[in-house]
Amino acid sequence: MAIRKADPVQLHVKSGDTVKVIAGDEKGKTGVIKSVNRVTQRVTVEGLNLVTKHNKPSAKSPQGGITKMEAPMHVSNVQAINPTTGERVRKGAAAAAAPAAAPAKAKRASAKTA
Repeated sequence: MAIRKADPVQLHVKSGDTVKVIAGDEKGKTGVIKSVNRVTQRVTVEGLNLVTKHNKPSAKSPQGGITKMEAPMHVSNVQAINPTTGERVRKGAAAAAAPAAAPAKAKRASAKTA
């Protein structure tokens, strides 16, 4: 039986958005999203979550060496911020499509209590 690939999901951020990290080692820092992976639900933020990469010497880079690069972090650890005010913004269909006043549902009384 073949392994089925996960479907990409819709995320609350996209490439180019300014975000604030709300959890993890980089908590409180802000940056711009460089890339988004919708299948694994991870984002790469410019200048944040740096990891050390040890490169083996090769024909492309005969010297090899140690470099720092950004690692992706889970999308739940970032929140979009308004670039003009700097406040965190909650995005989503629920906030945009919320009805003004939903009618209250009638409670159902059981036969024993009536």
